[in-house]
Amino acid sequence: MGITAQQINEAHDRIRPYIHRTPIFTCNTIDQLAGASLFFKCENFQKIGAFKIRGGMNAVLSLTPEERSKGIATHSSGNHAQAIAFAARQTGVKAYIVMPDNSPSVKVNAVKGYGAEVHFCAPNQAAREATLQEIVDKTGAAFIHPYNDDRVITGQATAAKELIEDCAALDFILAPVGGGGLLSGTALSAHYFSPSTGVYAGEPEGAADAILSFKSGKIEKAPFVDTIADGLLTTLGDKTLPIIWTYVKDILLVSEDEIKAALKLVYERMKIVVEPSCVVPLAAVLRNPEIFKGKKVGIILSGGNVDLLKLSGWMS
Repeated sequence: MGITAQQINEAHDRIRPYIHRTPIFTCNTIDQLAGASLFFKCENFQKIGAFKIRGGMNAVLSLTPEERSKGIATHSSGNHAQAIAFAARQTGVKAYIVMPDNSPSVKVNAVKGYGAEVHFCAPNQAAREATLQEIVDKTGAAFIHPYNDDRVITGQATAAKELIEDCAALDFILAPVGGGGLLSGTALSAHYFSPSTGVYAGEPEGAADAILSFKSGKIEKAPFVDTIADGLLTTLGDKTLPIIWTYVKDILLVSEDEIKAALKLVYERMKIVVEPSCVVPLAAVLRNPEIFKGKKVGIILSGGNVDLLKLSGWMS
């Protein structure tokens, strides 16, 4: 049956007391560069600094009291980890978070600050899953996947739902793609609440697995991984890929230089804090003027949890 419009509406009602309805910003200078009217949904101003709180909160609130009683567990390099840690604190539940040992310190510190128990592992998927399984076996904690979970996808869909409600008649909406939770949720909200709005994704050339999966219809790995967009390093899942394959128009690749230029543009012209993954859709719009020229385009700015020590190097 899949995720329904009613389920997205119910998720929105469920999480509303715990999240911000984030603002939509515009910028005349960026509009002129893009040749389009851009509307930025600022999830960098969200609780925990990213959209991930939507899916994390919905998943935790969807658990039964019995499931919550043994705690919750997940693996994540950052924003989902913070979302689950925050949701656990809000609901009085113990959280166990597995994080790669090279995770940005700003994200590790935030997770610990929300009171979660952090377990470090080697920076690869196998180590994440093995460490997580040990914790689940030992504690009985409920596992909430970072993106390949219907409850998470449904929560993430509420960002685009708000954008559609607050900014009518969008021609397109763009979101970044890593594991695909935000993108698949965005695509579902557009499908249900604004069927005339097309959805595109932005993806780094240095983590280009989603475009291969989109073309082949099966989960592929990136030929190489080398990008500052550290939130977009995961592959799609068996729940996110079918939604993306069905409802997304295309996945647009951008280079590292284009990501850095978009990052600099947002900082200099919009004066807001964003992380590299967040500006990948903007870079995609600027790279593909033939698609977006003269159109009304929504862009989900996914988060602002940036390592400030690295920022100056990316801007130079």
